[in-house]
Amino acid sequence: MSDVATTSRRGRSGGGSARRAERTAVSLDSARFITRNIPDFEILNEEALQIIEWNADTVLEEIGVNFVDNPGALALWRQAGADVQGERVRIPRGLARSLCATAPRSFTQIARNPARNVEIGGRNLVLAPVYGPPFVRDREGGRRYATLEDFRNFVKLGYMSKWLHHSGGTVCEPTDVPVNKRHLDMLLAHMELSDKPFMGSVTEPSRAADSVEMARILFGADVVDANVVMTSLININSPLTFDSTMMGALEVYARAGQASIVSPFIVGGAMAPVTVAGTLTQVLAEVLAGVAYAQLVRPGAPVIFGAFVTSIDMNSGAPTFGTPEAAHITWGAGQLARRLGLPYRSGGAFCGSKLPDAQAAYESANSLNMALTAGVNFMLHACGWLEGGLVSSYEKFVMDADQLGTLHHLAQGVAVDENGQGMDAIREVGPGGHFLGCAHTRANFQTAFWRSDLLDYKPFETWDEEGARDTEALAAVRVKKLLADYQQPPLDEGVAEALRAYVANRKAAMPGPPPGPWGRAGGIGQTSAGRADRRASAISAISTSTWRAGE
Repeated sequence: MSDVATTSRRGRSGGGSARRAERTAVSLDSARFITRNIPDFEILNEEALQIIEWNADTVLEEIGVNFVDNPGALALWRQAGADVQGERVRIPRGLARSLCATAPRSFTQIARNPARNVEIGGRNLVLAPVYGPPFVRDREGGRRYATLEDFRNFVKLGYMSKWLHHSGGTVCEPTDVPVNKRHLDMLLAHMELSDKPFMGSVTEPSRAADSVEMARILFGADVVDANVVMTSLININSPLTFDSTMMGALEVYARAGQASIVSPFIVGGAMAPVTVAGTLTQVLAEVLAGVAYAQLVRPGAPVIFGAFVTSIDMNSGAPTFGTPEAAHITWGAGQLARRLGLPYRSGGAFCGSKLPDAQAAYESANSLNMALTAGVNFMLHACGWLEGGLVSSYEKFVMDADQLGTLHHLAQGVAVDENGQGMDAIREVGPGGHFLGCAHTRANFQTAFWRSDLLDYKPFETWDEEGARDTEALAAVRVKKLLADYQQPPLDEGVAEALRAYVANRKAAMPGPPPGPWGRAGGIGQTSAGRADRRASAISAISTSTWRAGE
């Protein structure tokens, strides 16, 4: 399979008109998911890994976890042999790990365009965009509440992004649509505006059920029954708490054979200990319990070992990103996931900056490279994340998406075949020559080096004459170009009509909530980010006091 497929978005005819059409056509380059040819970085030795695994089992056995407002879950655990007292579940040593053994080591999530199918697990890395922010930012309009139009724009940008493999889920919160209805519009946007894989809703079990039903319309019930068509985010209320909303969504997806990311939400010093080993112990305990529960619901249900990890600024209370401690935890969690035999989710283009500036770039670069070397298989927040997860940024979306190309090329490793050795070039040029015109260079120049589609490499004089634009300005131009060039991928009209009818009927049957505290239907307090990484926003709000994510 070619690593990059190119699709022309206009028809072609013969002769000169064909050449003119080719020059003016909108080409959609789409990279295959990454398969690493480089080793994973392993920071923990065998003794450290065994200590953490022992301590995680001790946490489950002696301290236990809470399954809140979920009598069905408590009954399943009791039947499995756990000690259930009230809502506290204490899991005997080794039980959770033995239950996890039925979860697959890897799986394929299919897309409505088979060329966009992704394989999650093994040596693969699938990149998905930002998830959950209630605000958006662009260079012209500044920071504002997100709308459905913004959501649709981000889905289009994700579809047009060469290095992004997945359409994601809640790329921003459309706050102009009532909370109980917006998941329908978001799912419809992913299904109609992109042909890449996507995520389902997790903020309420009935919304997860809507996701499954809409997927059945899109793919066909027989296809959904036999394949993974959604990978959805189930956050744990760290520390050690599994709420009925998230677990209810997990139950829906597990019963339908759809994949879930079981992901502790870790802010070191707030939701976990301040030490790396202590945090890894808690992460492993929570994942073991969550994955084991998915297997109690349906043995063999596909599940991903998740770890959303950051630290906290002890002065302001705000989360910090791209830090060495986060790297240590992400590397260590990758080792634990591989030993457990599960695909691994972590990383992203994380930053705490308010603007797509140097701070954002440094922190995001640290986070992205950390995740690549940690062996991550599914990376949410790979592009667009700003302000600690409060904001989806148009400019940063395309800046990050461009830089994802470096991950693809780093992951290729070093070729040492005959062409890679370059001996013919060295012989041809000899002492004192140059390689610009030699046969080896002419044969390889188009693919030899990764090149940004965004950054400026022009001479100073040209750059100055063109307005001395910084990276954010260049990104703003690229956003406009991508949205102007966007063409919707074809979808069977009967399927499209059935999806729209389902959305219309479901909305009509739902009550309309009263206006929220900001004059928007449903308000901001109960967002689709829900407990799916929205607590990053809640922690950030400790210092800003501008938004509370319903906690």
